[in-house]
Amino acid sequence: MRRADRLFQIVQQLRGGRLVTARRLAEKLEVSERTIYRDMADLIGTGVPIEGEAGVGYLMRSGFDLPPLMFTREELAALMLGARFVKAWTGADLALAAEEALVKIEAVLPEKERRELAGTGLFAMAPGLGGEVRETFDRLDRCIRERLRVHVVYEALGGESSARDLRPLGLYHWGKVWTLAAWCEMRGDFRNFRVDRITRLEECGDAFREEPGKTLRDFLRRMAEEHGSPPRHSRP
Repeated sequence: MRRADRLFQIVQQLRGGRLVTARRLAEKLEVSERTIYRDMADLIGTGVPIEGEAGVGYLMRSGFDLPPLMFTREELAALMLGARFVKAWTGADLALAAEEALVKIEAVLPEKERRELAGTGLFAMAPGLGGEVRETFDRLDRCIRERLRVHVVYEALGGESSARDLRPLGLYHWGKVWTLAAWCEMRGDFRNFRVDRITRLEECGDAFREEPGKTLRDFLRRMAEEHGSPPRHSRP
């Protein structure tokens, strides 16, 4: 559990004015009592009205609530632009997730920040990202997260097609196209594939484990050594 999440949970446990011991909180949050003592000191230091002491217990005065989310104008613009980019340039699943995330953020913003969020004049247009590419993107994204090997038929820029079994590692956006970074079982090496040129995608039915020399970290290290920059698309 992240520390921010743990602090939030501590506040939730103290609601209602009831006395709660550090031991009970430690057991509930699966941390040491020493960690709870440090968290309590930090919460009190930030102004949360907690009373009590170690060995006795803690309680929070009634009427306290977490402050509303506060963002600068630039932060709100970044959130909106990021969500609009995801909706325009990724798969349908991520597009829906971005929209739902914005709804959740907007629901807890003060009125002034809600107006600024809605009025952001930054947009991301994607007239060339078709439905098939979006579907391929979603499937690759899931296979990357679940480490599923895939079989693809790929049409190179010259028109020739090839079939490959791949370990999908990451997806990268380069202005107009997405590229898939993968370990190619046939070549025994890393390769990049334009997502919009994958004409068929099937799951092989088995998962792969990370092996030294075949991971995303190894791929990025290779690209940095060869080009001094992040990966770019090259003909496989």
